[in-house]
Amino acid sequence: MPAPSPRASITVAAMAAALALSSLASAQQPFPAPLTSPPAKPRPAAAAPRAASCHNGQNFDRFLAELKQKAIAAGVSQQTIAEASPYLVYDQGIVNRDRGQRVFGQLFTQFAGRMAATYRMQQGQQHIRTYAAAFARAEKEYGVPPAVIAAFWGLESDFGAQMGNLPTLKSLVSLAYDCRRSEMFQGETIAALKVIDRGDLAPDEMIGSWAGELGQTQFLPTHYFNYAVDYDGDGRRNLLSSGPDVIGSTANYIANGLKWRRGEPWLQEVRVPQASSASFPWDQADLTVKLPRAKWASLGVTYSDGRPLPNDDMPASLLLPMGRMGPAFLAYANFAAYTEWNNSLIYSTTAGYLANRIAGAPPMQRPQGAVAQLPFNQIKELQGLLVRAGFDVGKVDGVLGQASRSAVKAMQLKYGLPADSWPTAELLARMHGTRTPPPTEAALPGMR
Repeated sequence: MPAPSPRASITVAAMAAALALSSLASAQQPFPAPLTSPPAKPRPAAAAPRAASCHNGQNFDRFLAELKQKAIAAGVSQQTIAEASPYLVYDQGIVNRDRGQRVFGQLFTQFAGRMAATYRMQQGQQHIRTYAAAFARAEKEYGVPPAVIAAFWGLESDFGAQMGNLPTLKSLVSLAYDCRRSEMFQGETIAALKVIDRGDLAPDEMIGSWAGELGQTQFLPTHYFNYAVDYDGDGRRNLLSSGPDVIGSTANYIANGLKWRRGEPWLQEVRVPQASSASFPWDQADLTVKLPRAKWASLGVTYSDGRPLPNDDMPASLLLPMGRMGPAFLAYANFAAYTEWNNSLIYSTTAGYLANRIAGAPPMQRPQGAVAQLPFNQIKELQGLLVRAGFDVGKVDGVLGQASRSAVKAMQLKYGLPADSWPTAELLARMHGTRTPPPTEAALPGMR
């Protein structure tokens, strides 16, 4: 896979924030008005660790002095540097959170059931009505449908209700000093200073997530500086409290940053025939495989309600986030915007599905049969076996990422199993050299 974009590299932070937001679903409250967190006063700098090796032994104060010089060379004024300096302090707690983040290994139907809940769909539709003029303008100028914008808006912050409560500059500069992604966050720190210098936000207004994202659609500062637009005409690009600015800026980023294709679909639920049949070319169900819709139709794929697919040459990939027994989608070229926004397959598929729901699509069909998921320890065990078989699965962490899915498909082909990239007890048993699967996988329900 290509190197992840800056936004994609903090996908876990977005997932963690999304899961925290999901607790709102049970409340079923009316949609909240956009809020901003109260400004946080700068705190004294925490003791920095020993000089980081990636900074040639510099302590934090020396590192910060050089970073400020880089910002000035990039066009940031001395006045902005002075205004921001009380907030440019080191916080070891931010670095600890970054190093301790975890990916959540939920099934797609579980995650989507929480995050694309009916109340969030209804809030998205209500926001489209409330900000009808801004949405219409954004669609005309950028070609991004209102439902697509509203889905990201809802998932990222529940329409401004949950944007984080930490000083952004402190988060950014702490992660810039840490060696894990120093270069990326030095750039993000300078971009945040440029946002201040341009007059969009004051340093004390920059309150957001621990990973340095800002605003109601959680932009990294580089995206804020490059894509934020003033849609309410007040002379500022305010993504914390201006609904029109949020809408126009998100559309601009999706269209020009993520290369959205005007007038084309993004994700459509479909039905795949004979889920248990070995005759279907399951190995073709992969985001890297694009076939004309006419070809998918000839293989028996239909829309989820049984209607035939168009007999045309529009390329699409068959996406099976839970294997051949789970939900099925056709993913089009615009789905790449979702995976670029967040490279977690569960998150990106949920965002596309929520956009469909906001646009009026019915709920997802139940899986065709019981979908079993290997428990965490057995996925980790399978990853270890895949590594020993010569595959690069990334981290052996019990989380089914794209590299693990590709390796699973290769081994399914080797053993003559349906190659749908979904790990099963049978595959684990085959790799252990036995045909009897261990009785530990649990059938999990689908969603409606």
